[in-house]
Amino acid sequence: MVMKKTTMFVIGIIVLSFIISGYLYPMMPDQFASHWNAQGQVDGYVHKSVGLYIMPAISLIVLGMLLLGPKIDPLRKNIKKFENYYHGFIILITLFLFYIYILTVLWNLDYWFNMTIMIIPAFVILFYYIGILLDNAKPNWFIGIRTPWTLSNKKVWEKTHKLGAKMFKASAVIALLGMIFDDYGIVLVIVPVLFSSMYTLIYSYIEYRKL
Repeated sequence: MVMKKTTMFVIGIIVLSFIISGYLYPMMPDQFASHWNAQGQVDGYVHKSVGLYIMPAISLIVLGMLLLGPKIDPLRKNIKKFENYYHGFIILITLFLFYIYILTVLWNLDYWFNMTIMIIPAFVILFYYIGILLDNAKPNWFIGIRTPWTLSNKKVWEKTHKLGAKMFKASAVIALLGMIFDDYGIVLVIVPVLFSSMYTLIYSYIEYRKL
């Protein structure tokens, strides 16, 4: 029942984005701004027929993957143990993509702003929630820090995910600083998450070797 409600809500968001695209299509410039550099300046364009629909299409594909993954996971019973957190992630990632889509649409309607600054809060919320999800994730093949070592030992999984949860929450706080030090905004968003991902991978191997 919870999954059904989550799915209906998320599909509603995606359908809304397609409706917005169809409604605004005549108003959009043919050269649709689609990519911004680290300084928040446009450095890439596509035709509006692509730019308006690519994010809703990506959202639909991501939703399909997120719904299908747990169904084919050999350890799907473990996913049931934290499914509420997983449903929250499905909703959050959909809203995250929808937010980026809305920013892109507004920019092309001549509401200009610093895209980097505007997008950072969305990353902050996403990273922090990933930390919460990791803190509650049980061993599975689809969600979490899935290395050969975490999947081979329950204790390694638990220790790695407890550390990963703290590191992703810390990454969210560091990313928030990007709104203050806007010249380094993208660096403060990307580098901590990349470091956290690499460190937890190495950590899982070290912990496995200890055992």
